[in-house]
Amino acid sequence: MCKFAGSVIAYFTSAKFLLYLGHALSTWGDRMWHFAVSVFLVELYGNSLLLTAVYGLVVAGSVLLLGALIGDWVDKNARLKVAQTSLIVQNSSVILCGVILMIIFLFKTQLLTLYHGWLLTLCYILVITIANIANLASTATAITIQRDWIVVVAGEDRSKLADMNATIRRIDQLTNILAPMAVGQIMTFGSPMIGCGFISGWNLMSMCVEYLLLWKVYQKTPTLAHKSAKVEASELKQLNAKKESDMKPAEGVQLIIEKDVSGFEPQQEKEVGCAARIAEPFITFRDGWVAYYNQPVFLAGMGLAFLYMTVLGFDCITTGYAYTQGLSGSVLSLLMGASAVTGIMGTVAFTWLRRKCGLIRTGLISGVAQLACLILCAISVFMPGSPMDLTVSPFADISARLFENEPLPTIASPEPEMIFATGIPNLLNGSIAPVNSDPEMSPEPVPLISVSLLFAGVIAARVGLWSFDLTVTQLLQENVIESERGIINGVQNSMNYLLDLLHFIMVILAPNPEAFGLLVLISVSFVAMGHIMYFRFAQKSLGKQLFVCHTPDPKTAPDSSPPGNTSTV
Repeated sequence: MCKFAGSVIAYFTSAKFLLYLGHALSTWGDRMWHFAVSVFLVELYGNSLLLTAVYGLVVAGSVLLLGALIGDWVDKNARLKVAQTSLIVQNSSVILCGVILMIIFLFKTQLLTLYHGWLLTLCYILVITIANIANLASTATAITIQRDWIVVVAGEDRSKLADMNATIRRIDQLTNILAPMAVGQIMTFGSPMIGCGFISGWNLMSMCVEYLLLWKVYQKTPTLAHKSAKVEASELKQLNAKKESDMKPAEGVQLIIEKDVSGFEPQQEKEVGCAARIAEPFITFRDGWVAYYNQPVFLAGMGLAFLYMTVLGFDCITTGYAYTQGLSGSVLSLLMGASAVTGIMGTVAFTWLRRKCGLIRTGLISGVAQLACLILCAISVFMPGSPMDLTVSPFADISARLFENEPLPTIASPEPEMIFATGIPNLLNGSIAPVNSDPEMSPEPVPLISVSLLFAGVIAARVGLWSFDLTVTQLLQENVIESERGIINGVQNSMNYLLDLLHFIMVILAPNPEAFGLLVLISVSFVAMGHIMYFRFAQKSLGKQLFVCHTPDPKTAPDSSPPGNTSTV
């Protein structure tokens, strides 16, 4: 009994558990804020989606442009300094945003009259700017903790690294559902101002606890204090030049021979001119993308990024389409819960498959599973109940309103004649009866076959999606040299945001429900292209052993070919 109690205490005080706890607190605060800020912006701007759209565009553009620079900053500085700085900046920004939003909610009428409303506009700009800073700091935190610290805490044990990655994703899945529900209840039964106060208070408390947890993890893992020096540009070019050879990435954590910061005395810095200082960020941006392209896992990273170019996820686009098909909020919440369950199943499948078949083959199996499920989505486009009609112009509704000088619809005016009409689901007879303002007209029921197949495919595909995501994440962790982890993962985040931005542009170009089926087919095509890229990467890495599945030793040499641009001991 004493031995069991001792092992339990040892686990709850271990660096691994403390890292989980800190990540759970951080993710919970992030999810609450990301959900609430969109609602706050809609509430403030007269129930219009304009501010929310501007905020989304600013966030995506900032990470796209600054991802490499953030990663470079992570690489150049000590681990504890990076983690603490990004933590403080992120939480302080959210707290400040919450306070400004509370002031706006309290004095919005007065602010509208001051300086012809320009002061209120300035407040909106300030909120979006500070919220964007919080998101950039959150990106830095994710890179340093999930891509660097976790690798060091796991050591050379690849199985431990895989388990830790899977646990981190399970925490993400749970907080994705529970955190918005919690803050949503507070805002519903209280008010938006109370919601702002709660989120600000949570982030203040969470910042203090997370700061302490980071310090404890740092103390319990002495290797975190030793960080490889940043590779010089000339050395980087020599490393990147090896990409053209047939050298292949390893499937295990590599021990890189690099300079140790703790025993390395920095040389005297040369005087840098003003022009060179101005050009430095642009050079870092260029070098980061070049280094990313020359990584042995480049195709795997691109394959993951292509999965972001899709409307087949539980975001605002898919839920908006579901409303046009008559699904109620309660049904959608159940579907979101089911998607979280299948996502957690994907993390479990990842750890089991990696032990049985190896890391690279796990990605192949996950990709095949995801594509097989998404075929249901492609089939749903042609089933009864699908609104797809390519003869309808995507801009018909918008053009008519513009030429007739009518206002564009907002979420506050769900009129029956709008193109995004709501409906009442009749789940008993498998049909949807659209809402009709004329009671004498009998509505024709819309079959549920199409929308049912669509969501069945989306939910089932999340098993393969999250298993594939974990595979690529661990490949990046294992095969990117320590001194480049930050910048490479920063560029990977930029690629993800770029494809995510393209998928929003795709929806803007074809916003009506009649064109959603075409968007589904395009999404499935991009997912297929992503997995083809990964297949090419796996083929280069494993060669003829690609389809030879065996159980690798989790703690010894990898079951694939030697690494591409790394040196091992």
